[in-house]
Amino acid sequence: MTFREHLVELRSRLMKSVGAILLGSIVGLVFNAWIRDLLIGPYRDAVGGDAGLAFLRPTEAFGVVMKVGLFGGAILASPIVLYQIWRFVAPALSPRERRYVVPLSFLFTLLFAAGLLLGYWSLPRGLDFLLGFGGDDLTPVIQADAYLSFAMRFLLAFGIAFEFPVFTFAAAAAGVVSSQQLRKGWRWAVVGIVVGAAILTPSGDPLTLTLLSAPLYLMYELTILAVKYILKK
Repeated sequence: MTFREHLVELRSRLMKSVGAILLGSIVGLVFNAWIRDLLIGPYRDAVGGDAGLAFLRPTEAFGVVMKVGLFGGAILASPIVLYQIWRFVAPALSPRERRYVVPLSFLFTLLFAAGLLLGYWSLPRGLDFLLGFGGDDLTPVIQADAYLSFAMRFLLAFGIAFEFPVFTFAAAAAGVVSSQQLRKGWRWAVVGIVVGAAILTPSGDPLTLTLLSAPLYLMYELTILAVKYILKK
């Protein structure tokens, strides 16, 4: 393919990905109330009772509904977007590299879902830690847009961070790194994981940092074993 043909192919893949996100967003709008209730659940767990969220501007409720719908659409469309990326990259891969695409794609989706679940489990604990700084003298009155944006960034941070082993294994499959190099660089890996977790997590509190960093380092060790034994040949 010529450079122009590559650009045409890239545009086609991007348009299909955007279309999938838009269709997913329509589904997200249909189930908007359920998604919002799911996202607000950790906040209610942290403060207790059926605490609600406030909105301060007439247009804020509309913006919140659109944002939650887009979030749901992006999650639903992620497998299709991943497939479009694969279709664009596949011609450049060797037959050996293509063997790993299907299992890595499955693992990519599985780890993203696992990251979302861990993030959802960690969210009320992080909120409880953050809101506890106010003591009894300060009553939290949380703005709907601020909280939902925080919750969605929080969940996406966990989901994206959990893709770290996939990229590490892919780099090893491509011959960029070896299991010996990964083992020798474990100290740098710890530093990189902690710094990356601190950048990704919107709360910035030590509890959330630990909840994200610990499983990431465990997955780093498991990735070393996978690289060592799966890529042994």
